[in-house]
Amino acid sequence: MKLFRTKPIETDLAKDTGLKKVLGAFDLVLLGIGAIIGAGIFVLTGIAAANHAGPAVVLSFVVAGMAVTFAALSYAELAASIGGAGSAYGYGYAGLGEFVAWVIGWMLILEYSVAISAVSAGWAGYVDNVLAAMEIHLPEVLTKTPSQGGWINLPAMLIILALGTLLATGAKVSAQFNAIMVFVKVATILLFIGVAFFHVDINHWTPFMPFGWEGVMTGAASIFFAYIGFDAVSTAAEETRNPQKDLPIGILGSLAICTLLYMLVAALLTGIVPYPSLDVPSPVSDALLQVGEKWASGMIAIGAIAGLTTVMLVLYFGLTRILFAISRDGLLPPFFSHINEKTGSPARVILLAGVAMATIAGFAPLNDIVELTNIGTLGAFVVVCAGVAVLRYTKPDLHRPFRTPFSPIVPILGIAFCVYLMTNLGAETWTRFSLWLTAGLIIYFTYSYRHSKLAAPEKSEPAHAPLE
Repeated sequence: MKLFRTKPIETDLAKDTGLKKVLGAFDLVLLGIGAIIGAGIFVLTGIAAANHAGPAVVLSFVVAGMAVTFAALSYAELAASIGGAGSAYGYGYAGLGEFVAWVIGWMLILEYSVAISAVSAGWAGYVDNVLAAMEIHLPEVLTKTPSQGGWINLPAMLIILALGTLLATGAKVSAQFNAIMVFVKVATILLFIGVAFFHVDINHWTPFMPFGWEGVMTGAASIFFAYIGFDAVSTAAEETRNPQKDLPIGILGSLAICTLLYMLVAALLTGIVPYPSLDVPSPVSDALLQVGEKWASGMIAIGAIAGLTTVMLVLYFGLTRILFAISRDGLLPPFFSHINEKTGSPARVILLAGVAMATIAGFAPLNDIVELTNIGTLGAFVVVCAGVAVLRYTKPDLHRPFRTPFSPIVPILGIAFCVYLMTNLGAETWTRFSLWLTAGLIIYFTYSYRHSKLAAPEKSEPAHAPLE
């Protein structure tokens, strides 16, 4: 039963943990928007419309948004009552035990690191397109991985290393940079909405549901991951001035804003061009080209670069805080939880993770492993929803500034939806995930189990001399 020992819940969420408390509710909402709005709105919207749902992709976003809301409500409750930089890892440790916490932490490391590396490749592609429009052409051997016929994807590596340097300067500076980029990409989306509004042809919305209701649901599953990222907000708990109040606002506020923007863009996108024409890598900018708005199309490309930059930044932030939390509990070496006294950030792990992810982005065949992001995310959502239900039973008196409504119905619905989506992932994804999980189990049983702070609490506290 030692595998399922639980970590005591820290009731004083305002205590000093070494990380600087510099973030407020507005910062957290912007972090959430920064993480959520990216490839989903600039890529997945058009692809889902063309291949699965047609104009009814708007309904797909509603269905997917409802499903994500189940998990978001659970995140909000645990973030406000438990907090901690470890997000789902920490919640699992408090409610379901150490072994479950390690597994979900290991999954989160996989999710974030692969997602950041994959997004960096998309970022590099947009930058290459913008440079090409300016008659600046980079050598293909420096913009493609070996599996694509090149030597190295240098732009993808450089953006990760640059963001790592920025994060190492501290959470507040990173949040300010994120805020600027968020305003740029939201302004770009509003520009699209304003321009597209005058080109809408309602005939493009007929038939509205060409693939039937089944197509709407398939579309919902395909764009579900457009919402990935709101969970990274919860990793900022120990750098938030009033976490019990501000974390639920950050999580639910960013999700609501992004859902509204997704629906508006989806409706207008399918209203200005026939939905079959949207099956392209950059459907938003391509649609504007089709209606003759070349200047707006160029602005969209700039907004996409800003959007992908903030996605990488926030996920990078979340990854390093999860590593920090796992190390602080003794499950990883102390190196990962070292705090730089000047910046108040885990600078060592930021730079180490950056080098590792830059290497993946520069050389790995990312198309083959990107679905690992999906399985890691869904696994985290399952643990968080389960944590709400279990803690309501085991710790009914726990102070909960925010309570998930209709519990345990909402958490159970969240678990069911996520498990269903996990079962629809490909066999190769499960094989790669099994290999990653096996490596994690080896680390846990050879190092983490024996070095856990819960395994030897006497080592983590100074010994008291006997009274004479």
